[in-house]
Amino acid sequence: MAAKLAIIFFSMILVNNYVLVQFLGICPFLGVSKKLDSAFGMSCAVIFVMALATSVTWPIYRFLLEPNGLAYLQTIVFILVIAVLVQLVEIALKKYMPPLYKALGVYLPLITTNCAVLGVTITVQDEGYGFLESLICAIGAGVGFMVAMVLFSGVRKRLEDAEPPKCFEGLPITLVSASVTSLSFMGFGGVIENIFAGH
Repeated sequence: MAAKLAIIFFSMILVNNYVLVQFLGICPFLGVSKKLDSAFGMSCAVIFVMALATSVTWPIYRFLLEPNGLAYLQTIVFILVIAVLVQLVEIALKKYMPPLYKALGVYLPLITTNCAVLGVTITVQDEGYGFLESLICAIGAGVGFMVAMVLFSGVRKRLEDAEPPKCFEGLPITLVSASVTSLSFMGFGGVIENIFAGH
């Protein structure tokens, strides 16, 4: 059981990284990764929302929607649950961490429409995970989001000192850098499989 949980956790960080492999959550990835503190703060909020959203939506789906033949409503219900949770996080940050709240700005409410958060809540249902597996999957996806954000924040810091050709300045060089960062994660697939091959 522990090995299975470890595989789920590390594969969500490295092999199935929502940002760099599955290309979900690109909006905050490109928008908030300019500064390390904002990237880290946003990532912490996303991890919290992912874990909380999964722990709330899993029982709703398993004990309410699925038994009553309402599984087709999962996307609408999950979005509503995520929206409520993000509002709670926003209120908490505004009250207890005003600097982080100001730094995140418009991107904090965007967690509501962050497809990575919705993606993880749907993925755990599609995979048929139990509650604990779902929670580990959500936390792993959140940590993977943080790894991508922090790594890309460092890359963008280096880009500020670089002098790319005129046609690549701004968004083009950012997208090229994001694609190269994404390519670096493709090699992790075999690594995770080999580490846990005996289980």
